[in-house]
Amino acid sequence: MTNEKPTGWSFANFTSSVFNIANDAKNKVTRLLPGHEGLEVVNPEGSQDDAEEEAHRGRFKQEDRESYWKMMHKYIGSDVTSMVTLPVIIFQPMTMLQMMAELMEYSHLLDLADQTDDPHLKMVYAVSWAVSVYYAYQRTWKPFNPILGETYEMVNHNGVTFLSEQVSHHPPMSSGHAENEHFIYDVTSKLKTKFLGNSVDVYPVGRTRVVLKRTGEVLDLVPPPTKVHNLIFGRTWADSPGDMILTNLTTGTKAVLYFQPCGWFGAGRYEVDGYIYNKEEEPKMLVTGKWNSSLSYQPCDMEGEPLPNTELKEVWRVAETPKNDKYSFTYFCHRLNSFETAPKGLLASDSRLRPDRLALEQGDMNKAGSEKSRLEEQQRAEKRQREAQNLEFTPRWFRLTGETTPTPWGDLEIYEYNGKYSERRAQVDSKLEGDQVDSKAVKFNPWQFEDSGDLGHAPPPISHPVINAHATS
Repeated sequence: MTNEKPTGWSFANFTSSVFNIANDAKNKVTRLLPGHEGLEVVNPEGSQDDAEEEAHRGRFKQEDRESYWKMMHKYIGSDVTSMVTLPVIIFQPMTMLQMMAELMEYSHLLDLADQTDDPHLKMVYAVSWAVSVYYAYQRTWKPFNPILGETYEMVNHNGVTFLSEQVSHHPPMSSGHAENEHFIYDVTSKLKTKFLGNSVDVYPVGRTRVVLKRTGEVLDLVPPPTKVHNLIFGRTWADSPGDMILTNLTTGTKAVLYFQPCGWFGAGRYEVDGYIYNKEEEPKMLVTGKWNSSLSYQPCDMEGEPLPNTELKEVWRVAETPKNDKYSFTYFCHRLNSFETAPKGLLASDSRLRPDRLALEQGDMNKAGSEKSRLEEQQRAEKRQREAQNLEFTPRWFRLTGETTPTPWGDLEIYEYNGKYSERRAQVDSKLEGDQVDSKAVKFNPWQFEDSGDLGHAPPPISHPVINAHATS
């Protein structure tokens, strides 16, 4: 037997064979399911129809797939979180910092959790809030990695003020803080990935804490991992099989929900089932539904069966979404991307102001690519500048606590909100009250050094970093 490829062999021929086999299987399956013509058949390997659909959406043409495969196949088995420069064709006009804010869309559920005296209903509301973001997270376009020091601010939503900041570049880490009159939300996030060729496993190495203000109860969230399928072949889709665990660290009550894995024929896709347990680990409420549509709850007995004379009540339903949106953005996502949710005196380091993100939003792929490359080179230049002066990057709005906490996927260094942003927000709001401010005119500037934009010249020696990006614009 020889390892030589047959004459005329090519990547395109190989993928075509894979697609044809997959299409044949899909057609046979469909014929075997009379009366189920509307059932969504998920093909893990993808198909030619899927590939053409992705190309029509502007994601991948066949030549793009071949080029992408040549670039990526050598990274199989690796964590590609920050080691690979990816083409903008697979990006969405949004950053990871903005996606962190999407968890606030249904923040009213946390308001309800704070207001109820029922300890088990409290957990129903809170865990439904944690599940609610998965509809938005099924988008398979990649968000932009934030520049070190980049931020994102959100106001004008349910009384919530939200702030996130990129606090580390290697490894990539973000921190977020949000609050309103009912709750305080804090997160330290560090993604870990494993590239598997046509798929990638994403492990949420992070810590999410919610404090309910009325009682002071502290909730801790551990989400399931996510798998993104068909990165190169076929229609890209995401799945998050595994357990979501939300623990009330104050009372000992706990929510454990199981995200069903998706099978070949779509069986189990989106389904979520689980229970709310008391501190004695006895089931008190069952929770069931689909993470892409709605969740409901019902009181249950010790065996987990619904109690007599009770009914299943809906607690959350996904809001109406735009039709045929290129990036599958929700209405809330569009608001996050706009200046409608931006405060006056927006930080110059805000994701909305990124020129590559803005160019992609406007459909200028060439400019998006060149601006992305320019920002990445500027970030490398600033790193060299810090190293030359033996300086460490210090986040403006969060601080490294020195605490390390274990997670299912590795240890995590914890950053916490330092309170300075609240002080700044109050000062800016007072100063700019009634003024018209054009935040769109602000130039994106997350840089730590005043002269970091001048990449062609060595910086003058300074004894400390000059914080420019975080000054009021």
